[in-house]
Amino acid sequence: MKKFLAIGALTLALSGAAAAGITAVTVSRAGDAADTAQTAVVEAAVLRQGSRGGEVKEVQRRLKQWGYYSGAVDGIFGSGTKKAVISFQKKNGLTADGIVGKATYAALGMNDSYNALNRPGSKPSGSSNYTSSDLYLLAKCIYAEGRGESYTGQVAIGAVIMNRVKSPSFPNSISGVIYQPGAFTAVSDGQINLEPNQTAYDAARDAMNGWDPSYGCLYYYNPAVATSAWIFNRQTVTVIGKHVFAI
Repeated sequence: MKKFLAIGALTLALSGAAAAGITAVTVSRAGDAADTAQTAVVEAAVLRQGSRGGEVKEVQRRLKQWGYYSGAVDGIFGSGTKKAVISFQKKNGLTADGIVGKATYAALGMNDSYNALNRPGSKPSGSSNYTSSDLYLLAKCIYAEGRGESYTGQVAIGAVIMNRVKSPSFPNSISGVIYQPGAFTAVSDGQINLEPNQTAYDAARDAMNGWDPSYGCLYYYNPAVATSAWIFNRQTVTVIGKHVFAI
């Protein structure tokens, strides 16, 4: 449908070009700009050497877990990551080009990334949906709740908050989730007011951009200090540092 509309608009533009003094080149450039914008969305979702961010970290984490990658899970797509991707692609009968596109995402089980490439015209689901205030508040909560945890553990805390925002069982905003009564100890005891460090900011950005080391969890707790019998009955998905992540 969009193609027919675009063709119709182009025809009208060309038919009136002589009277309005507008050249066909101008119309063509407008069409090229639209095509370029849509192509940019697709290219941004494809990972290759030089890419950075949370999705790169998740690719590295999975490849490392399965024995293809031995480097640092640092979110930087370097030569080591490319070599690991090529090995994975060969093992799974994919085009061994070292580029993570739809087929490789699917083989890695990264369904959200695969679906994003199937909807190139849709709005990205990363941090662009949120304000700088949201980022600041998320970083504050991550710092207050998990500043003694590993980087992955801090991202996982942020991911739980983001998962709650998406869940119909919780408030639909970052502030609503964090300040929901009784939800977080750091809010109750005032630690939420501590100033976050750069690590907490980075973890917040990665969580906003879709890295989820908790695998979709809605809860986490420290079994050494938790007092609620209810939380111990939640299904455990993974353990990162001192925190148990559950659904």
